[in-house]
Amino acid sequence: MGPPLLLACLLAPLCARGASPAQPGAAAPGSPQAWRQHEGPRRVKRAWVIPPISVSENHKRIPHLLVQIKSDKQQPGGVIYSIKGPGVDEEPLGIFSIDKFTGKVFLNAMLDREENDRFRLKAFALDLGGVTLEDPTDLEIIVVDQNDNRPLFRQDVFTGRVVEGAEPGTCVMTADATDADDPDTDNAVLRYSILEQGAAGMFGINATTGEICTARPGLDRETVGVYNLTVQAADMSGDGLTTTATAVIYLEDINDNPPEFTKEEFSMEVEEQAAGVDVGKVFVHDKDLAGSLNWLAKFTILEGDPEGAFTIRTDPYTNDGVLSVAKPLDHEVRDRFELTVSVQNERPLEPTAPASPRALATVRVRVRDVNEAPIFRENPRRVSVLEGVPPGTPVTTYTASDPDTRQLQTLTYALLYDPADWLQLDPHAGTVRTKRELLHPSAFLQGGWYIALVLARDDAEPPLSATGTLSIEILEVNDHAPLLQPLAGVVCGRPGRGGSLLLGATDDDRPPHGAPFHFQLSPQHPQLARNWSITRFNVTHAVLAVLVELPEGPYSLPLLLRDSGTPPRERQQLLNLSICHCGRDGTCEDGVLAAATAGAGITLGALMIILGSSILLLVLAGLGAARARGRRRALRKGLLQRSGDDMRDNILNYDEQGGGEEDQDAYDINQLRHPELFPPRAKPPVRRDAPLSSATPLAPRKLPSSPSDIEDFINEGLEAADSDPSVPPYDTALIYDYEGSGSVASPLSSIVSSLTDEDQDYDYLSEWGPRFRRLADLYGQ
Repeated sequence: MGPPLLLACLLAPLCARGASPAQPGAAAPGSPQAWRQHEGPRRVKRAWVIPPISVSENHKRIPHLLVQIKSDKQQPGGVIYSIKGPGVDEEPLGIFSIDKFTGKVFLNAMLDREENDRFRLKAFALDLGGVTLEDPTDLEIIVVDQNDNRPLFRQDVFTGRVVEGAEPGTCVMTADATDADDPDTDNAVLRYSILEQGAAGMFGINATTGEICTARPGLDRETVGVYNLTVQAADMSGDGLTTTATAVIYLEDINDNPPEFTKEEFSMEVEEQAAGVDVGKVFVHDKDLAGSLNWLAKFTILEGDPEGAFTIRTDPYTNDGVLSVAKPLDHEVRDRFELTVSVQNERPLEPTAPASPRALATVRVRVRDVNEAPIFRENPRRVSVLEGVPPGTPVTTYTASDPDTRQLQTLTYALLYDPADWLQLDPHAGTVRTKRELLHPSAFLQGGWYIALVLARDDAEPPLSATGTLSIEILEVNDHAPLLQPLAGVVCGRPGRGGSLLLGATDDDRPPHGAPFHFQLSPQHPQLARNWSITRFNVTHAVLAVLVELPEGPYSLPLLLRDSGTPPRERQQLLNLSICHCGRDGTCEDGVLAAATAGAGITLGALMIILGSSILLLVLAGLGAARARGRRRALRKGLLQRSGDDMRDNILNYDEQGGGEEDQDAYDINQLRHPELFPPRAKPPVRRDAPLSSATPLAPRKLPSSPSDIEDFINEGLEAADSDPSVPPYDTALIYDYEGSGSVASPLSSIVSSLTDEDQDYDYLSEWGPRFRRLADLYGQ
């Protein structure tokens, strides 16, 4: 048996004569599965060899015979043929088929090389019993490309930028395209060209790469800012299918155009006295890109404003110059300005830009006259007058000036603030006079100064006004002589230790008409100098000393006190002294005499008593403060209701040993409980702690009938006490003696004073000598 032979007819029309296409769906007596089942072990001497079959894509005459395969193992009609693979039983299905009896392979659908450029199939040959006649062989079908795809640009619009004035050959962008056809054929060979870009022809394109570059100089953004190019790509080396895209090229701005004024002269107006306001604008034009630094202008005032009354800035939105007033203008001083203003860019011009001079413009500003408020040239005005000057005394003439010198206006004056109603003002001349006498001290004086406000008003429409401050210093007049303090004292009659007394003085005048005080024995009694001496202790005190041993008993020393005022005032006063029996330590042994005059003399013993009393009072005040809150409500209730207990305060003099509430001889207690039952006496008794020259005090007032009248009752009592000349001065310190036990009234320790020792200056105690060293240590810290 000779070797098997497979005949394959590549000329489809000759091999397929008299044959018909294979019917789809026909049953195959022999299949690959059957072939595999009946295949026995045998040696295959040679395999089928089928050369590749080429078919053009887009072939429209179908079914189309591709090839016919034959096996020489059997007689015709005894072989079953089949094919398998993509396009047959794999995706895409139904493209190829075979006539199982004749072995003819048909194309049943149009092919697209861009989807599948080749198909690899397997061919099988079985006998009618399903036994393999030939080994499976490869059948490769190659799809031949046709130019059926146009080139495609990667994007429809290409965007690029290049600075204006760029040199030729400056590349901007690349407009590239692709072609889906076979790259190994001319079908995918592309060529680029620019179809349209305007008449200038400023750009060119590389035909092979599609890179777009500048072709000639002269790119000017101010002339053409954007170029729109139509770019074409063609396959078949430029002779085939074509496509187009748009290339947009923006020119980037450079500073090649200086700003220029729209006109050479500008006119503006502004009101006088207006500062920080805008006068007007100067308009400029710059061809460079609006909003860029190449476009932004900078203005300078070159001439016409030596005082710096104007400033000019750039409006960032319009690029115009805004002229503003930096300092208030005065129409009466200068009513017109002529300014020379220049403009240039914030950035310097490019070197390639044409040279041009700096742009200049003239700005004329007229200052309009408006009504201005009067002005007090001296504000505040400080003057001085003597205290106690009579009414009608001229103080000063306080006038204002009207800045509107070119307008006829009249100024009038009025007192805007005169707290003591002390002054009167001439409304036309501005002359200030006193209306009444103002004495010092006064609640309306601040550190010796009286403050008043003067109002000046013009008669314009509407009127304007100004306020001036008038500060009047009340000069102190030396109209008081110093007063001796104390007027009585106790000293030891032995020279040296204990034989001295500290004297002081007070003066109602303020410095420099008060201290230092001068103490001396009366010049009218020169014999006093043999027994007594006075030496200065400090500016307000002196020390009276015994020169010889004197017998016990009362003494009266006439002293002359003089202040340091201009002119000085002096007064002769009598000092009542008691010479006591001296003990070994230099103190008085007569306790009764010392106690009787303890409030008058300031000896070491008296100072110690005062110090002890002060400490005791502070302790009582601290203890009573804790009880004050609890008793306060009961105390208020007791003021509104009648109480069965007695409650009153007895103000006693220094040397009066009162009995307090247990003392029934001082007052009739029924008069306190029921004053309405007792008729007023014709002459009430004079208080013993009041001056002898004081007027008679008023009779007791009737108590209020209802709680609502309590406030009026208290206010009336306060007013009566303030106007009562029979009581001591407000600052007089009185000693409160024992008032009895069991009083429902709060103790004196409940009175919490706002004045503490911190308000006093005790540094002078260190100057009094060794006797007062301990006292200085206690109070000087």
